[in-house]
Amino acid sequence: MLWTIAGILLVLWILGMIFNIAGGIIHFLLIVAAVLIVVQLVRGRASGRS
Repeated sequence: MLWTIAGILLVLWILGMIFNIAGGIIHFLLIVAAVLIVVQLVRGRASGRS
């Protein structure tokens, strides 16, 4: 689910750079998606150690 959202945001980010539509919002959402992916990876590794 999270990877799907990140993929969609990546496509929107590229479209935003090409067509310059709501670039600031898309860049912000892409950063949020990247942070969520990192948090998910850290939690997954931490729970795997237990």
